[in-house]
Amino acid sequence: MTRKIAFYGKGGIGKSTTQQNTAAAMAHFHGQKIFIHGCDPKADSTRLILGGKPQESLMDLLRLKGVQKVTNDSVIRKGYEGIQCVESGGPEPGVGCAGRGVITAIDLMDKNGAYTDDLDFVFFDVLGDVVCGGFAMPIREGKAQEVYIVASGEMMAVYAANNICRGLVKYAKQSGVRLGGIICNSRKVDREQEFLEEFTSAIGTRMIHFVPRDNVVQRAEFNKMTVVEFNDEENQAREYGELASKIIKNEDFVIPDPLTMDQLEAMVVKYGLAD
Repeated sequence: MTRKIAFYGKGGIGKSTTQQNTAAAMAHFHGQKIFIHGCDPKADSTRLILGGKPQESLMDLLRLKGVQKVTNDSVIRKGYEGIQCVESGGPEPGVGCAGRGVITAIDLMDKNGAYTDDLDFVFFDVLGDVVCGGFAMPIREGKAQEVYIVASGEMMAVYAANNICRGLVKYAKQSGVRLGGIICNSRKVDREQEFLEEFTSAIGTRMIHFVPRDNVVQRAEFNKMTVVEFNDEENQAREYGELASKIIKNEDFVIPDPLTMDQLEAMVVKYGLAD
């Protein structure tokens, strides 16, 4: 059965980079068949998989040619290790609601049967920490059954993770969505792993993997690749392989218990992040 995952996280936390590197590792090391549906109007959720090539977004094609011309062949591109990619895109700047674009794109892909039964995973890469309106669709309407939140030991990243959990709780009963864990994309801040482990335990989940900071990620991006494609023998490639393995094997899915603002502030102060 195809597992559908939504990746959330604070804007700028490295969510799309983590998502694409994990997808590449799943395909390369574990033979998984992956589909990535980018839900960010910037349409940058698949660029490393596609070798940096610009991908025409579904919404752009819809505006130019109409719904009848939006077929799977017209919007889905195959990249590294056969990973299938589509980008929702968004409205013209200053016009319309980008969230509506996400709703339209996912509904159309569903209608066209893009998420085929032979897929192991569908990844929804969702804009920043927005869990309202159209950006909540993957979890609100049951399009995704699992959520992974990308965070770090920085104060705002943890605030965002806690808020995303609030949104998840709101939709958990109606859609059945569950939290699979927090991925720490390290920023090398003091006591980072310890802080994330305490935070995840407090909200009733776990830090599924600690991804160390490594400049090879940037070098790979400069070459328009994921780390696994750039050099699968790099330690960072093995880290993404381990994260991929943990997600594949994960059976620990929960409805989180987000912290109150007072509880979160107290934890932040404890780890000296309020200085």
